[in-house]
Amino acid sequence: MNRADFVNLNRSGKRRHTGHFIIITKENGLGIERLGVAVGKRAGNAVKRNRIKRLLREYYRLNKEHFPRGHDVVIAAKKGADELNLREVCEELSEIIHGKEIH
Repeated sequence: MNRADFVNLNRSGKRRHTGHFIIITKENGLGIERLGVAVGKRAGNAVKRNRIKRLLREYYRLNKEHFPRGHDVVIAAKKGADELNLREVCEELSEIIHGKEIH
């Protein structure tokens, strides 16, 4: 996903909010799903931001089959996401991803 795709998705994608994350989705017309991860400085220092990114990528790896085919998905972390562990991230994101609310 290049910067133009990322910016376009932020502008016109469908948004869903959880306590610690914003999930933005949009159909990409490519027949494959693509993941973007956004963790701003509000989420903590570099160590905390990198940890959040690792957790989100691991969630995607474990749940790839539940993500909608042919869609771009961006998961943006909100303040406080650095306090979550993998189980908590999975529970929070699964409400939306497994619930098929992002189609």
